[in-house]
Amino acid sequence: MSNDEKSPNEDLPSLAPGPVDDDSADTVGRGEGVGEAREVQGLTQGQIVLARFFRHRGAMAGVIILLLVCLLSFTSMGIGPIRGWWKYQDYLASGTPVNGGAPTLSLPQWLGGAGFAIGDHPFGQDSLGSDNFALVMKGVQTSMFVMVVMGLVALVIGVLVGALTGYYRSWVDQSLMRLTDLVITLPVIVLGAVLGRLVNTLPVKMGASQDVVDSLTANMPLLLAIALGLILWPSLARLVRGEFLTLREREFVDSARVAGASDWRIITKHMLPNSIGVIIVNTTLLMSAAVVLETALSYLGFGINRPNISLGFLINTYQGAFATRPWLFWWPGLFIILIALSVNFIGDGLRDAFDPRTRKIPSQRQMNKASAPLTREDVK
Repeated sequence: MSNDEKSPNEDLPSLAPGPVDDDSADTVGRGEGVGEAREVQGLTQGQIVLARFFRHRGAMAGVIILLLVCLLSFTSMGIGPIRGWWKYQDYLASGTPVNGGAPTLSLPQWLGGAGFAIGDHPFGQDSLGSDNFALVMKGVQTSMFVMVVMGLVALVIGVLVGALTGYYRSWVDQSLMRLTDLVITLPVIVLGAVLGRLVNTLPVKMGASQDVVDSLTANMPLLLAIALGLILWPSLARLVRGEFLTLREREFVDSARVAGASDWRIITKHMLPNSIGVIIVNTTLLMSAAVVLETALSYLGFGINRPNISLGFLINTYQGAFATRPWLFWWPGLFIILIALSVNFIGDGLRDAFDPRTRKIPSQRQMNKASAPLTREDVK
């Protein structure tokens, strides 16, 4: 072939692999891919999810607030045999109200206060002289304990039921899903109130000894958390079932079956890790709902009672003092809002981190900033 003759394919772009301009490859489409390849290059899936979670401002705010609340509560009142730094460790002890029980906490001058000061009773006192700060911090501990235990119970039951129904189908799916539908139709607040009342009254009616009654009363937070976990698992089970119905038809599951893997290994090693995002996100949302539900039950008088203290119990106890001593009502309500919102924000951040489809389109300012280095390269 002469030099003047050309191959028919010479004018076409070469399809052979070669160096790729990463910067130009990052800026395709509507802007979703700006910096995407560079962000995830060389990272594992867990590192990618963690990086996305750390970039979520709401989730980070929720984590910081929740850690601060836990740190303040557990260090001030201690936990178990470990004594806290707050001087009023006996939160049920009474005394003489000082200055009408008004809070001694004072804001800095730049916030309009008389100067920052904590005082002896920063959250005030009730009519019996009990320190409200000690009561609220103990209530935070109890509410957090109920939230964590309830989340674990709902997690175990929901994942177990959802995995079995989604993987095996047939009569297993039919029987367990009918049970799930039955629990869903029951009013949560009514069922929780009935269970809470039974725990309080049934031992007495059955003639149990005083030691048994005192033991049940002392462990009421644990019993209430387990009862709430037995109520709130169906929504998680249905979501896990939907994930397993999709995953059981995937090629890697068929390959595991052909390789001789047992059902238990397929569920735990192959399908469950691919559903972990849905499980974690919805468990955090259930835990947030548990805080509000425990508050509602305690407010109605069907939840936690003395000698245990919860935030809902404090609101129920001091609701009559809202007009005369509103600080007794404000502080428990404030910490309920902080805990519930923090857990919700963390759940939103986990959802966005595990699901790349929720990645928002960058703004025009972000796209201009990302394309600035490319423009400078073109000028050179």
